[in-house]
Amino acid sequence: MQFTRAEGYGLLGVIYLANQDQDQVIPLSEIATAEDVPEKFLAKIFQNLTKTGIVRSHRGVKGGFSLNRSPDEITVRAVVEAIQGPYHIIRCLNDNDNDCCQKTENCPLRDVLAEAEEKLLGVFSSYTIADLQNWKSKVRSRKS
Repeated sequence: MQFTRAEGYGLLGVIYLANQDQDQVIPLSEIATAEDVPEKFLAKIFQNLTKTGIVRSHRGVKGGFSLNRSPDEITVRAVVEAIQGPYHIIRCLNDNDNDCCQKTENCPLRDVLAEAEEKLLGVFSSYTIADLQNWKSKVRSRKS
């Protein structure tokens, strides 16, 4: 399991929007340039973020994106799952996946992986975009 580029780019884009005035519409090209992300890739990511209501798309000459909710209402988990769907460490932990290995019921790793997934999702759920907006000041205060 690896954190994907799409997830990282999506989070960077949402954080960038969070750092702008709430009523400001930001062109995708500006976000891509500021975060050094390929614009076409970011466009696909932002389609998913729009569908799930995390960001709002504005059409027209002055079009672009804005946050659809307050940064303190958007969790890391919400952004990650908007981009990739429900987050699972391994396929067999997805109850809807009937195409898993045959050892699901007797697997010695399943409980360990389920616990790891639960903790990871707990961390993703406990941090908001507002927390990530302020990470630099938090890191500096820990070093002092």
